Amino acid sequence: MNAIQTISTILKHDRKINTYKIALIRAINDLALSYPGLNLFKQDIAIPLQMIARYWLAYFWPFCDPQSPILQGQQAILDGRLRNDIAFRDELTFLREVWGMQISQVEAPQDGFFVIDEMHRPRKKSTYSLELGTAYQQAIQKIIQAIRQPIQYAGPGEWAVFDKPARYQQIKDHCIALPETKASDYCVIIDQELWAGFQEISLYIEALCIHEWSLFTERKNIDQAYHRGMIYQLLTARPDNRRPLDWERNLVDILLMETYEFSCPWTGKRIKQGIPYDLDHIIPLAVYPTNEMWNLVPADPYFNSHRKRDRLPSSQKLQQAYPHLVITYQTYGYHVELSQALKEDVRGRFLNIDTQSTQFPDLVTEAVSNFVEQIGASRNIARF
Repeated sequence: MNAIQTISTILKHDRKINTYKIALIRAINDLALSYPGLNLFKQDIAIPLQMIARYWLAYFWPFCDPQSPILQGQQAILDGRLRNDIAFRDELTFLREVWGMQISQVEAPQDGFFVIDEMHRPRKKSTYSLELGTAYQQAIQKIIQAIRQPIQYAGPGEWAVFDKPARYQQIKDHCIALPETKASDYCVIIDQELWAGFQEISLYIEALCIHEWSLFTERKNIDQAYHRGMIYQLLTARPDNRRPLDWERNLVDILLMETYEFSCPWTGKRIKQGIPYDLDHIIPLAVYPTNEMWNLVPADPYFNSHRKRDRLPSSQKLQQAYPHLVITYQTYGYHVELSQALKEDVRGRFLNIDTQSTQFPDLVTEAVSNFVEQIGASRNIARF
């Protein structure tokens, strides 16, 4: 069965009437796009359930507004008490409440993506309260329990598409795992051909999932007049640069004060102390919401604001930028904290990059370039 047939089967057959099955497909699709190069190993892919749970947290975030909840399925009376439409609504609603009390900005539907990016890296997570960290972990653990249901009932019958999740240490001999997978993590295995299919038709899959999710939610909230267009906006909202890049800029400024220089990867303009610069996202936040250090490079502010904006670099621009990116990553290595952050983020995103290698800047540049090309090819995003 090819990827389209398999995905269609999952979306058309499900015993539990809610959005779990759509969220499962969408999360696998996002993960296939987020971790490039795994198909080169010609093995099945092991995905930790907690990685799927992060995406679920972001997807369901706008529907768990404490003041205006939006139903995602049936509510039922079981054992004499009202059961939520989604099993983790209480935990995710509480997380939103804690988050709202601790941020200075106005809350937004896309904050879920912002939260998972912040809580994924220890250096970022440490800037928030223990209460928020605890609420986040409780929500993730509850979501992990819920994820097992659509995995089991995907397609016509139990375990028709996916095998029962198992700890990675039990399955590692016949699959390859996403970066940072631990031996104790429960994982679902994705057939290598299905994984490749997700990568090849990711734009179609995302559009199908969002369309089906919007229609489903409209039907479940007809009394509240939540129309499909509004739901579509909630499901497609992505964060702008809500997190200040003060920490990253301060460390880059230190390097500039120590007489190190950068060059804009897009214009070649020299960036030294006293010269204005932007910390540019190579892959724009609107496309891929992450502030990981490999994605942040000093750049010409005029070009960044007026030419690049939310577009991806073309293949030609990537080729021209290659030596400038190598120098940028190499220069990051001259500051202990920046070097540690870059290596941490690279280990979490790309497989088989030796962070101790003397060729590390070149290896990162090649991996990032391939990542951009993959996203550009699969998502049909405007490029400059």
